[in-house]
Amino acid sequence: MDPVDRLHRVLADAKYLSLSTVTPDRRPWTAVLQYAWLPDPLRFLFGSATQSRHSRHVAARPTVSGALFVTGDGGLTEVDGAQFTGTCRELTPDEVHAHHATFYDALLPDDTSRAEYTLPVSALLPPAEHRIYQVSVDRVWLVDTSTWLEDRIDRRIEVDLP
Repeated sequence: MDPVDRLHRVLADAKYLSLSTVTPDRRPWTAVLQYAWLPDPLRFLFGSATQSRHSRHVAARPTVSGALFVTGDGGLTEVDGAQFTGTCRELTPDEVHAHHATFYDALLPDDTSRAEYTLPVSALLPPAEHRIYQVSVDRVWLVDTSTWLEDRIDRRIEVDLP
């Protein structure tokens, strides 16, 4: 499968991403988050409380990295994943209005869950305690499955972003 097609499969099928941040004194932290993705340029959206560890880290040091993975049917050759680096920030109020429905449609695909758990836009804007954050992806890699099948060495291939 073409690397871009594989990346789209991972983006569409993964339900969570692991986001790695660093404290101001350079200690690492990773949070597992539900997310939505936006194409061209590739961005990830996630919601979080402003006082969560990763939100505080992003405010101080916006450079992040992370990973997503899918297991398929559980067979070894069905497992796939992506790793990324990027810059993270809170959405502006205009962006929250623009992406609110897209974000919750991705996180809560059924009408009942959306009706119960969707926060109103007002709960995602200052001075509220929750925000929607955006990771602007600058680089992304996939597992190089072609060479792994040959020699069982775990390598990555970078996927060109549009």
